[in-house]
Amino acid sequence: MPSTDPAGHPAVIELRQYTLRPRRLDELIELFDREFVEPQEETGMIVLGQFRDLDDPDRFVWLRGFQDMAVRHRALTAFYGGPVWAEHGPQANATMIDSDDVLLLRPLPATNRLPVSPAERPRVGAPAPDRFVSATVWSFPPGRPDGTALIRDGLLPVLQKTGPAPLAVLTTETEYNTFTRLPVRTGENVTVVITSYPDEEAHRRHVAELRIHPLARDEILPGIEHEQTSAPQVLRLAPTGRSLLC
Repeated sequence: MPSTDPAGHPAVIELRQYTLRPRRLDELIELFDREFVEPQEETGMIVLGQFRDLDDPDRFVWLRGFQDMAVRHRALTAFYGGPVWAEHGPQANATMIDSDDVLLLRPLPATNRLPVSPAERPRVGAPAPDRFVSATVWSFPPGRPDGTALIRDGLLPVLQKTGPAPLAVLTTETEYNTFTRLPVRTGENVTVVITSYPDEEAHRRHVAELRIHPLARDEILPGIEHEQTSAPQVLRLAPTGRSLLC
């Protein structure tokens, strides 16, 4: 199948969280970064970021993007039906207990759209960057836009005033998952804010500044809390050596 250049601004993004068998994370990261990055991108997708979950030593978190849902279907069909997955997929699957925690997302309009390029990717074996990435996942009732609007119009401006601007702000992709071989979570209405920091202390300072900002403290955060269906999930992530997001 001819390759499609995946660089630019992906319009469909998967946030994938894998629960691994104990002490198999290093094995999967080494295999993934060596064997799976370029072959996926040759089919038309882009591997955006690969991470260790700092709160779970047996969890692998990663993101990949696609130009649209049609490209997603073609790219996934080509990769998972191709020779690289046939050769190395069984080893990858052997490290995993569960790989079905997947959110299908799209960039929130008028926000950052992950402008990354595979040409900037570090080589195989590159050391992990000394960076800290947070991904906060807010969940709201299906079909209700109020929580996402509060994040877009209220929270984001305050985040940009009190610390680094997010790398990306994503929300649920509502189109049907046409590649049913890989399930995604259904019935979701989430907004995900991904931000990079020099270290975890910088992240803590940013959160503290946000919480004492009068507008955020008195209006924005209580409004989001009123809309959400559960407490937000905060992923504390360490990029691997070949992650574009870091």
